[in-house]
Amino acid sequence: MHFVPSEFAIGGVFVPPLLILGILGTIAAAVTAQLLNRFRLSTYFFYPPLVFVALAVIFTVFFGTVVIPF
Repeated sequence: MHFVPSEFAIGGVFVPPLLILGILGTIAAAVTAQLLNRFRLSTYFFYPPLVFVALAVIFTVFFGTVVIPF
């Protein structure tokens, strides 16, 4: 039986797990976007800000399945 947390307590403040996963996904997307810019791979994308949003969603879902599996 897996324990699925309904809330995390950070410093006495209850935070929903999707907020934490969204922050982690956005940080991972920012790092990936920086790497794409450094190696000049972002020039192959039509609209790089949309790619950033897509990466943030992909990383959030990935961390949601790995970190907090349902």
